[in-house]
Amino acid sequence: MDLSITRADHGDQTVVHLGGEIDVYTAPLVREKLDEQIQGGRTQLVVDLTDVTFLDSTGLGVLVGRLKLTRTRGGAMRLVGTDDRVLKVFSITGLDKVFEIHPTLDAALAASEAGVSAPGEGS
Repeated sequence: MDLSITRADHGDQTVVHLGGEIDVYTAPLVREKLDEQIQGGRTQLVVDLTDVTFLDSTGLGVLVGRLKLTRTRGGAMRLVGTDDRVLKVFSITGLDKVFEIHPTLDAALAASEAGVSAPGEGS
């Protein structure tokens, strides 16, 4: 499996850094690791996709499911991504309108601290 997963806490936010390929083989591990954070009460998630080189529909499904889960628990999930191939997957599927995607980790962390609402939320 070509996947790395690390996490770091930044105050009440948890950053989960993913690297490599997220596909039908690795998506279950991504789901498990994100679920561990959410079940542990870490519902302010920033998922850093900066080092993700490939993302398929299975990986997208995992991210959508964790987004819904964090929202039902009063949390939020923001993404960090710059890879054109990965960002194109979000654009083609329309999920760039559902997820809050930032170009840098600092921008994602600052958006959470500023209380910026996710697309489709608030007024």
